[in-house]
Amino acid sequence: MSKILITSALPYVNGVPHLGHMVGCLLPSDVYARYMRMMGNEVLYICGTDEHGTPSEVGAAKEGMDIGEYCTKYHNRHKEAYKAFNLSFDYFGRTSSPQNQEITYHIFEQLDKNGYIEEKSIKQIFSIDDNRFLPDRYVTGTCPHCGYDKARGDQCENCTKVLDPTELINPRSTISGSTNLEVRETKHLFLKLPLLEAKLAEWVKSKEPFWPDVAYSIAQKWLKEGLQERCITRDLKWGFPVNKPGFEDKVFYVWFDAPIGYIGITKQWADEYPETRNWKDWWLDAKDVRYVEFMGKDNVPFHSISFPATLLGTKENWTLVDYLKGMSYLTYEGGKFSKSEKRGIFAEDAVKEFPADYWRYWLMSNAPESSDSSFSFDLFASVINKDLNGVLGNFVSRVLKMTSSKIGTEIPEGGEFTTAEEELTTALQEKINNYLKYMNELEFRKALNELRAIWVDGNNYISATEPWTVIKTDEKRAACILRTCINLIRIYAILSAPIMPETSEKIMKKLGLQLDDNIKLKDFNAAEEIKALSAGQKFEVGDMLFERITPEKIEELKEKYGSSK
Repeated sequence: MSKILITSALPYVNGVPHLGHMVGCLLPSDVYARYMRMMGNEVLYICGTDEHGTPSEVGAAKEGMDIGEYCTKYHNRHKEAYKAFNLSFDYFGRTSSPQNQEITYHIFEQLDKNGYIEEKSIKQIFSIDDNRFLPDRYVTGTCPHCGYDKARGDQCENCTKVLDPTELINPRSTISGSTNLEVRETKHLFLKLPLLEAKLAEWVKSKEPFWPDVAYSIAQKWLKEGLQERCITRDLKWGFPVNKPGFEDKVFYVWFDAPIGYIGITKQWADEYPETRNWKDWWLDAKDVRYVEFMGKDNVPFHSISFPATLLGTKENWTLVDYLKGMSYLTYEGGKFSKSEKRGIFAEDAVKEFPADYWRYWLMSNAPESSDSSFSFDLFASVINKDLNGVLGNFVSRVLKMTSSKIGTEIPEGGEFTTAEEELTTALQEKINNYLKYMNELEFRKALNELRAIWVDGNNYISATEPWTVIKTDEKRAACILRTCINLIRIYAILSAPIMPETSEKIMKKLGLQLDDNIKLKDFNAAEEIKALSAGQKFEVGDMLFERITPEKIEELKEKYGSSK
């Protein structure tokens, strides 16, 4: 058994997650965590809300709320959305916690002691109309490198170039839209990344055979361009006050304390049960931990460069990421999700329209792993109707109804395996091996292609063997066929569990079973599993697993969620 540490990029507390956020980091990390548990590993799956910085200040001001209460309100809203999507976090915490402050202070002190912190006077944009310095993410303008006219002051999400707000062409305040800006001088603290560049480059190079191209190429691009000193403080009130004399009126930059939040949230988790949990077992001198991160490609630079450099600079033995799963973007009808423009479907609304497993299956089978993917309701309905309703759901319903009506509601006995069952078992084992291989390698779209192919094999088998005809002349042969099909149903439930946990539980319940910790995917043997359920086991037909999405429903959803036509 291995120890697997899994983190998903921390969502900003003020943003309601949409489907792009879900598939960009949150859902893949959950599928992987569920899969790793079913492989028999010890898993710690951590996430939480990213709560510091100007977005929270501005959001609280807009709603006329105390900022702490505002963050609590939206933290709970995030939790509810993820619960509805069946995300199986071991702990969902907050970056504003005392635990994260404690660890952030420790890491900063180590960096300072080791000579990696420098005080510098910098020029920063001040908004006269807003009467405040504007943090880089609250200055918007045209990127000087690619011409994208909505680049933020810290990074252009179009070309991923790291920016300084003063570089932007035609800058404006994101808070008020004001262009009445001026550059003023202010003192800040910087992380001296150039001093860590050689050590960091060596570490990144060691990941070349393992990291996906999205993550590795972005990290190498940053290193090739040469690292610059990175400002880690801000002129704000909301955040951890800097623990250094002369800088108490400033706070740490959100991108300094937010990744440290993975560690802080783990400490929150451990502090709830201090007699049985120790956060250091996962993060400090933890030689037996494999650490996997999930995030959108816009977050890759901070997790492949800034955060590892921060930990390396402490000269302590922190756990560094072993595999960084960077994801591209999910677009909505070819454009962007936008809450303000009422375009796109958001997580908390999605589960009101259809059960979570509909979304989980579609998103994972269309995950933007190597390039951007596009969501449309036409495509969504097509996949659900064809794969879930037509292939998986139809097979389960067809087999159980036929067995119930022809024989009864117990798994039938009689008959022996023939060439048909042996060929089915051989093909099944091959596809299961591929499915497990791709899941291990975090190639989710390939894994789901194999899963669907496994479902299809069951439909092909029952069509070829025709138990409804065979039963007229050979009841024992028909019993063997239907018993094999019912065992296939159980296999489908187990293999589908990481992607569609609710559906898997429903299927197992039909068979009078439940998914439990004793069911392991490691060394999954088709020849054994195809005979796991013996004659006499009761089952129930129950309701259909999935409902077909009608053309009328598709048009209703397009109208409701701002689909372009």
